[in-house]
Amino acid sequence: MPYNERSKAITQGVARAPNRSMYYAMGYKKSDFDKPMIGIANGHSTITPCNSGLQKLADAAVDAVRGAGGNPQTFGTPTISDGMSMGTEGMKYSLISREVIADCIETAGNGQWMDGMLVIGGCDKNMPGGMMALARMNVPGIYVYGGTIKPGHYKGKDLTIVSVFEAVGQFTTGQMNTEDFDAVEQCAVPGSGSCGGMYTANTMSSSFEALGMSLLGSSTMANPDEEKTASAAQSARVLVEAVKKGIKSRDIINRKSIENAVACIMAIGGSTNAVLHYLAIAHSAEVEWTIDDFERVRQRVPVLCDLKPSGQYVATDLHRAGGIPQVLKILLNAGLLHGDCLTITGRTLAEELAGIPDQPRADQPVIKTIHDALYAQGHLAILKGNLAEEGCVAKITGLKNPVMTGPARVFDSEDAAMAAIMGQQIKPGDVMIIRYEGPKGGPGMREMLAPTSALVGQGLGESVGMITDGRFSGGTWGMVVGHVAPEAYVGGTIGLVVEGDSVTIDAHQRLVQLNVSDAEIAARRAAWKQPPPRYTRGVLAKFARLTSTASYGAVTDRF
Repeated sequence: MPYNERSKAITQGVARAPNRSMYYAMGYKKSDFDKPMIGIANGHSTITPCNSGLQKLADAAVDAVRGAGGNPQTFGTPTISDGMSMGTEGMKYSLISREVIADCIETAGNGQWMDGMLVIGGCDKNMPGGMMALARMNVPGIYVYGGTIKPGHYKGKDLTIVSVFEAVGQFTTGQMNTEDFDAVEQCAVPGSGSCGGMYTANTMSSSFEALGMSLLGSSTMANPDEEKTASAAQSARVLVEAVKKGIKSRDIINRKSIENAVACIMAIGGSTNAVLHYLAIAHSAEVEWTIDDFERVRQRVPVLCDLKPSGQYVATDLHRAGGIPQVLKILLNAGLLHGDCLTITGRTLAEELAGIPDQPRADQPVIKTIHDALYAQGHLAILKGNLAEEGCVAKITGLKNPVMTGPARVFDSEDAAMAAIMGQQIKPGDVMIIRYEGPKGGPGMREMLAPTSALVGQGLGESVGMITDGRFSGGTWGMVVGHVAPEAYVGGTIGLVVEGDSVTIDAHQRLVQLNVSDAEIAARRAAWKQPPPRYTRGVLAKFARLTSTASYGAVTDRF
């Protein structure tokens, strides 16, 4: 519908007098019904530092919407802290929260017939959940990222939340004393904002700049800084103009802009979770995009940024070096972006980048040039083989040799795998199989940051492989393969692996293989029985019943 037609449908005409009465109760005047209704989906909570600093951004957006001639309508959205729930049963709710957030925003936005939607979020699933809702609703929309956290410091080193997970492994093997362990734990997270490396939150927010759905430069700002509040206000003003111009979300989110977003993710060394989330965003926008498209983009886009977890620097360093606009300008000049894609400002991406320098500053070490790239190709490889016929995702940069064949160490849950690691039962050359942690089997597809970080802390990050139908945190690095599909719970081959089987991970050939004969696999499959569901009531049971395979984004509305 054109500008203000959505809200007019429920606020104008004699028959709508009861509807208007509800607005008068909130202080509206008759003239207000000629203004666009702008929804502000606010993810503020004190559950996590990622979201504890969002209220000031929502307040700034409310004031800016009013100043631009719109009516702000605020409502809350839930969040789950990945960092706090990691390694626990609570982590099963993380991916599910993406769907819940999308459903909440769609429900409030369409139920109240809002003309535009500004979404504010911090923790990992806030970003994809909010973008999925904007794509479903197809109204003018903009995403306001809550901002990154500033790094913690101890003994001259920058710390992030991953530093604590890795310290667990160092402590258990005697490489770190109690005093240093306690200090790392207490210093790693110094205030509000999302986890500071190029983990999932910063990956997704950065990609939204390339997608055209967030203001350029906004994703690497730190939450405590005033520029983040000012950016939220400017985002609100831009959104009101987009409503007036009739620029809808699906005018921006299309196959070319998603390709831009994925190119950005490859260039910055982003999280494996981005694969899952962009499959879901594309599905919500009804855009044709498959898991194989990520591999197509990976092969032509280099890694330009030296960022944690596998690199040295954090998001605030990237911001000082020129941020995502500088990365995008390098990609644009190299012919690796579609510059003609529309953005929420009404200008094309190329027009938005016109004032950005062609090359990064020489005095910064974070952003490389095309000719000085860290890696010639992207880091998120799509592997296939008899262990993952539908595909899986491996983060292959930062490894000396991304090829391994070794004996399978089989675990039917993350908890069992973690116990083996902490008991120092995993040895160099082992390939850990962590299964029944997929979308249906978990349910909820937990992230394996605790096991992978413990391995890194024990010095096994490059010498031990890990294959799972679960996910990995954006903070994970190492010889890891996730999102294996089909998952164990639905009869995937990963559920047929036996302790001691030979397993190969080969990033060069993009292969993940169980080295057992087809006849033996068939015999095991004939004997396999699906285990009973771990949950039979509530949101976990609903997700397990509805979710798609990971190769389709683990969405709950693919019917």
